[in-house]
Amino acid sequence: MAPGSSRPSWEAYFMDITFLVARRSTCLRRAVGAIVVKDKRILSTGYNGAPTGIKHCLEAGCLREELNIASGKNHELCRGIHAEQNAIIQAAYHGVSIKGASLFCTNLPCSICAKMIINAGINRICYASGYADSMSEEMLKEAGIDIVKIDAGPSELLSDQK
Repeated sequence: MAPGSSRPSWEAYFMDITFLVARRSTCLRRAVGAIVVKDKRILSTGYNGAPTGIKHCLEAGCLREELNIASGKNHELCRGIHAEQNAIIQAAYHGVSIKGASLFCTNLPCSICAKMIINAGINRICYASGYADSMSEEMLKEAGIDIVKIDAGPSELLSDQK
């Protein structure tokens, strides 16, 4: 950074990376990114898109659009997997424990992802914007997971220089 500019906080740094990860999304409706962090180290990343070896919505079209399914409804009617799910799966695939880690995500996880996050042992979620899914937030709070809303997008959070 240029002299005199502020260094990003760790939260801003990881949230910036989360928005970069979201750019890999192949979803036609919403680009979501997630990273799992522990001890200031990135353990895994994920973005929303089709499973490995399956045509992406960019190629095959969006089933949810074709069926006129509202956001947040009938998650099973989608060829894609959520960013949070992909981040958890990537950690498992590579044998990386995420117990006690934090999840940074561009969006507050849905209730399906919340259940996976709880059982994966993640204890903190930082997100930039939310869904209208009160069940998700209620479950995460009941499980004792810290939920932190970060009120800025990429590169907008400046440091406390932790």
